[in-house]
Amino acid sequence: MSKASSTSSTASSLRLRLLMLCLLVLLGLLQARLWISEDGWSEVLRLRSSIEAQQQENATLSERNQRLRAEVADLKGGFAALEERARADLGMVVDDESFYLLVPDQADQQEDTVGVKPAVNPNRP
Repeated sequence: MSKASSTSSTASSLRLRLLMLCLLVLLGLLQARLWISEDGWSEVLRLRSSIEAQQQENATLSERNQRLRAEVADLKGGFAALEERARADLGMVVDDESFYLLVPDQADQQEDTVGVKPAVNPNRP
């Protein structure tokens, strides 16, 4: 009987060793796929950096959208913002307001344009 139990324990030991070997080979293959393949760890790192860059861009665009929403609300709600925009962009003035344009003297203009060639007008003789 001891010979039969010895043979069964040897067979069990052999099965256990074979199972451990199969599991180690499987673990090695999975690790190789994780570290070496194109879809492995390098892809994870690339995607993380891509996500980080996208989140930064989204934050920038979100701030811009907030400014635009505030400007739209201001333009819809108040005449002051509309007037300010017209003054700055279009140079408009109010009816009871005087606009003064200061033009430099001819001598001041010549000092500013030393070394600059005058534009040639082809229609002038």
